[in-house]
Formats: sequence, C-alpha cells, structure tokens
Amino acid sequence: MYAHTIYDCASLGSVIRYSDGTARPPARFRKKLSAWESRNGTGRLVKKEPPRSRATYSSPACFTLHEGDFGEGGIIVVSVRRTWSVESDLCFEIIERPAIGMVRALQDIADSPELLHLARDREAAERWLANNPHSRAYLEEISADEVDADVIEGRAAA
Repeated sequence: MYAHTIYDCASLGSVIRYSDGTARPPARFRKKLSAWESRNGTGRLVKKEPPRSRATYSSPACFTLHEGDFGEGGIIVVSVRRTWSVESDLCFEIIERPAIGMVRALQDIADSPELLHLARDREAAERWLANNPHSRAYLEEISADEVDADVIEGRAAA
C-alpha cells in the first residue's frame, strides 16, 4: 500500500508495517543495518494530520507511528515515534486493526486526535486514564460499525 492509503483507510490504533523493499543486511554490517532499520519497521498508528497551507509554507498530510517506549521501572524515558508524509516512497501494510470492544484513549491536539492508549475494554481504559491523567482526554470505543466499514470498503488487514 502507498502512504496515502494508510492515511485514508487505517484507523487509529492499527499496527502498520513499513518497508523499502530491500533485504535485511547481515548484522556485521552495522551502518548498513542501522540505515535499513530506519526504513523498515512496524508501529502503531497514533495520529493523522491533515495537509497544512500557510502563506510561506505548505505541508502534505502525514501520519505518526509509535514504535516503542524505552525506560525502566515503569518510567518511560524515551518514546520513539516516526512521522511519514503521504508522499513517502515506502510501502506500508496494515498488520492488525483494533478489535470490536477495544477502547481508545484520545487527546485532541490541534486539528486531529492523538491516540494515547489502546485498551482491551472500557474498564481498562478508565483505569489507565485515572493513572495517566491528560488534559482534554476522552475515551472512544471501537464499534462494530467501524470494523464493518473497513471490511465493506475493502480496508481489511492484508
């Protein structure tokens, strides 16, 4: 899939794989492997941003993938996120979509919501939100209608 297809079709919370189509180099080639890893990986879709146009600058639509958190003892020190433009030359694939009944913890930032957490049910989401307070956060349950729309419109995970 192209990047614009992910922007148009994937729902927040989906797991996305991205790739440049090249083979993984052997581990002994550290620099080549590092470069390869920067263009091949997976992440959870946490934000979609519409195109912006200003008097002196314009940017295409983009989306952000959360690749992981690093820390110790329950304290996150670094959160790794990558933002891709819909004009990216990489290939993208939807690996997993959120299931019916799961609940998203979202926060409105600027023009679009950002996924803070994806919980298995409303109780778990409310517990997470109580332990991790955010301003303007709200919960959104994944409904059968949303999942059905993905299937009907041909957006089922490959």
